[in-house]
Amino acid sequence: MSSNDKMVDYLVGIGALYSNNIIEAFRNVDRVDFVANPNASDVYEDHPLGIGQGQTISQPRTVAMMMEMLSPQEGQKILDIGSGSGWTTALLAYIAGENGSVIGIERVGELVKFGSGNLKKYKFKNAKIIEAGDELGIKGGMFDRILVSAAADEFPHKLAKQLNIGGKIVIPVRNSIYEMTKKENGELDGVERYGFSFVPLIY
Repeated sequence: MSSNDKMVDYLVGIGALYSNNIIEAFRNVDRVDFVANPNASDVYEDHPLGIGQGQTISQPRTVAMMMEMLSPQEGQKILDIGSGSGWTTALLAYIAGENGSVIGIERVGELVKFGSGNLKKYKFKNAKIIEAGDELGIKGGMFDRILVSAAADEFPHKLAKQLNIGGKIVIPVRNSIYEMTKKENGELDGVERYGFSFVPLIY
């Protein structure tokens, strides 16, 4: 695929992208701005690419599917864990808009710099990437959406406590992706989707 638009058309064509606000974000946040080598011939191909430090920018199809599961909306407060290249943080910032906010968290210091630099290309005033602390998430933080782009060994219930009522978390656990929503009683309800592969979540 030779352009960002062709990549998005492909993702729409295979059914990975279908929500108008998410499609618009993918069209306006170009993947080339978040890869290690923007001149590479496979920037828009449907596979992960290395960004250094043993980490990757995820496969476009996987990012699209996780965004659709997350269903982010304008005005929401969103946490993006394992922000890596900054691509997912930028997509979420576009969707959340001026009335929303996005915090990207990354454990690898060099990738905090890399992702932050990429994010600055878009001059978002509602988003930032910070280095991860000792605890998963942000202590005392509450969010409408939480996206995790690395695989946990087990579902992190401590992180789910940072979800507002009605909020949603999308997180890989081993080789599955969990899509969970917090109900009025504080319990989580959702689905497990099988057959994925992610770098491990370290915390």
